[in-house]
Order: sequence, then C-alpha cells, then structure tokens
Amino acid sequence: MRPSAADDFPQMIKRLLIICLLVSPAYSQTNPQRPKIVGVAHIGLRTDGLAAARKFYTGILGFAEPFSLDNPHGSGLLLTYFKVNDHQFIEVFPELNDPKRDRLSHISFETTQAEQLRAYLASCGVKVPEKLEPMLDGNRGFDVTDPDGHTVEFVEFRPGSLHSKDFGKHLPDTRISERIIHVGVVVNDRAAADHFYKDVLGFHEIWHGGMKDTETDWVDMRVPDGTDWLEYMLNVHNPDPKELGIMHHFALGVPSIKAGYRSALKRGYKADEKPQIGRDGKWQFNMYDPNLTRVELMEPKPVQKPCCSPMLQ
Repeated sequence: MRPSAADDFPQMIKRLLIICLLVSPAYSQTNPQRPKIVGVAHIGLRTDGLAAARKFYTGILGFAEPFSLDNPHGSGLLLTYFKVNDHQFIEVFPELNDPKRDRLSHISFETTQAEQLRAYLASCGVKVPEKLEPMLDGNRGFDVTDPDGHTVEFVEFRPGSLHSKDFGKHLPDTRISERIIHVGVVVNDRAAADHFYKDVLGFHEIWHGGMKDTETDWVDMRVPDGTDWLEYMLNVHNPDPKELGIMHHFALGVPSIKAGYRSALKRGYKADEKPQIGRDGKWQFNMYDPNLTRVELMEPKPVQKPCCSPMLQ
C-alpha cells in the first residue's frame, strides 16, 4: 500500500531540518552578523613633547601611565598609554614632526569579536585587512578608514594582553574622570558618514544641535551596544591646527563640573575658559593638552532643555 501524504510529512520535516543544518553554516560564513560594539576603547593622539603631555595627562588629569610600547623597528618609543579605566585609554604617540599635522592619530572602539567584525565589514563592502595580524599589545584588532579619511580601529581585549594583565590596577583616586564618554571628529559628508556608522556599524543618533537652533553642527551617534558616542563635527571648513584640535577631541564624564574644574586649577592647569552649559543643556569645561587637543569635561545629564532636538537616553 502506498504511504499517505500524512505518513510522508514527518520525513519531509526531517529532510528540511537536515538541509537547514547543512546550509546554515555556509550562510553564516557568507553573511556574517555584526558582533557587539560596546564603547570607546581609546583615542590616539600625536605630540611633539612627551614630557609636557605626560605632565598634563598624569599631573593634571590624574591618570596612571601603566605601560608603553617601543617601536618594533628599533627607533625608540612608539607610544605610551594613559589609563582612564580597564577598557579605556588615551594613547600618545611622540610623532608630531610637523606643526601643521593633525594631532589625531585615530579613534578606537571595543568589539567583542574582532574577527567576526572584520568578516562582517568585508561583507558590507568595507575595505579591511585580509586577516588579523597579532597586535603589539597582545589584543586582536584591525584598522579601517572612514569616509572622511579618519583611521578607525576596532579592538578585542584578549587574555594575556598588556591591557588584560593590568585589569584592576593603575586606577588611582587622582583620576579626574573614570570614563571617556565620547570622541569627536570632523565630518564633511554626513550622508557618507551615516552610511558607514549608522547603516553598516549600527550606531544611532541620540541628539543633534547647532550654534543656531535652525542649523546642525553636531550629531551624537551612540555605539550600538553601549552608552558612549561618536560626535560628528559638521560645517568645519579648512581648519588650521588649532581649530582642528578643538574639533578632534574627547570628552571625559564627571559627576560635577565644578569639582573637576577646581581639581584642575589646584593641580596647576591654567584655564582660558570657565565651565559653561552647552547647547545640549549639560555642564561642560574645555581643557587643552600641550598640543591643543581639546579635552572636554562633561556632566552626564542636561540641567536645562537641550536646543534643537530631543535628547534620547
């Protein structure tokens, strides 16, 4: 007797399951998913005076300098690290050999899976390294170039790296802040930046504003899996090094601007500006390192209504 359609149904289900099991690995390899991007890992800056930079980042801002790296080609120091917390650093490179050169070396975001992110970006048409090479500090990561030419690094902290071996260490009470809450870079083409950061990487806008209510000069783009954000600095035309240092900046979150301001002055910082409430409604205080990179102290929440657009929490 020929089996009925009802008798064939369980066999059909089994065949479909087998096909799915066979196809799924291949599909996941050709269509990788974006892993988590959890926050700002560091900002890389150039200096022509390491002693002065060290005095600012350790003496004024109160960060420890737990380790450094020598140039693998034997030409002296490559960079040194100032530690904000276990997952965030300020990297300083003694390579500013031209006063007209950008002080910004690169920005960096932490991911949970560097190789998966590399494969994902490649599948989206972003130019990435063919494979991950060992990093000098023991972590895994790679660089890409964003639409405005900025070097963007993605890093995965690995066991045994300089960073992971220092977890829980070099976190003095002198730190003026315990978190980098955002980094800012000049963006000339917002549509292209949005495609890269929003459409591909999954960042999302939490606020935009401008010097005038009807204009947009800044756009805050939060990482997809954390609270830190990237700030687009728009409408910047042919900046000189000083203006570029204002635009290419990073912000340190503080519970009290007044307390941070007093600490900076007590430690010898010569302030040209005073704390103020920004257009986003938050208290802020602008400081500048010896090479004129802006370091913005910022309180976490607005104390008055932000201009221009609602601020998403």
